[in-house]
Amino acid sequence: MTGKFLWFEGIPFPSVDYSPELLREVQESFLIKDEDVLLLTFPKSGVILKEEQREKRREEEKKNDTGRPSFGTNWLIETVCLIYSKGDPKWVQSEPIWDRSPWVETKHGYELLKEKGGPRLISSHLPIQLFPKSFFKSKAKVIYLVRNPRDVFVSGYFFWKSAKFVKRPQSLEQYFEWFIQGNMPFGSWFDHIRGWMSMRDKENFLVLSYEEMKWDTRSTVEKICQFLGKKLEPEELNSVLKNNSFQVMKENNMSNFSLLKGQYLEENGLLLRKGKRKHAFKMDQKM
Repeated sequence: MTGKFLWFEGIPFPSVDYSPELLREVQESFLIKDEDVLLLTFPKSGVILKEEQREKRREEEKKNDTGRPSFGTNWLIETVCLIYSKGDPKWVQSEPIWDRSPWVETKHGYELLKEKGGPRLISSHLPIQLFPKSFFKSKAKVIYLVRNPRDVFVSGYFFWKSAKFVKRPQSLEQYFEWFIQGNMPFGSWFDHIRGWMSMRDKENFLVLSYEEMKWDTRSTVEKICQFLGKKLEPEELNSVLKNNSFQVMKENNMSNFSLLKGQYLEENGLLLRKGKRKHAFKMDQKM
């Protein structure tokens, strides 16, 4: 497995499970159905804990740690799956997360989605200009998760440097230049946000922030339920909140990506990690 980028329409992609032909087919031919639910993020939108801005906030966090996951994309998928199952963890414990809500732009996900019937959960990191054109004529619902770019940057650095299927950054300084220039998997964070946020006033488009979901998880889950037209009983909601916690997901091999260790990630690579970006930046690195 070689670590390099695959370029398509001026944007770098991972070199494994992607191809220009597939990306073009996804864009031109994949049919988004009205009943589909799309879970969209820029890669690594929330993999490390928020850096507390003041000492008081740090002390509050120590006293009131929510135990929420510190990773955005997979938390969102896990949460929506648990909402669909009314808090019953059997589904999330028995089927890998990438099969429950496949990434449409990957070969594996594309083939799986073509065979799936009924309402589908579909994940994607694609920028808006490369997304399936059929979506823009559909009534499919979209949940778009955004994250502070500094946290996206740091979590991306730690993840991509352990991945075997992309060109790896040799240093934090090199990755900083890639991030600012958009020369990283799925392109520019700034362009990704700008493109998808143009949809924010549509009634079928829900924007969530990682900060919001971490600090008030119950309200965020309730907001997702309302958007999807799903009603949970109090005990079902409590089960969702229990089973989408960091500790539970970390121990669930169907959700923690441990099945990919050695094949796509270095053995010591971590997808689910806690940390802070406080010491990752030099004073002269500004975004």
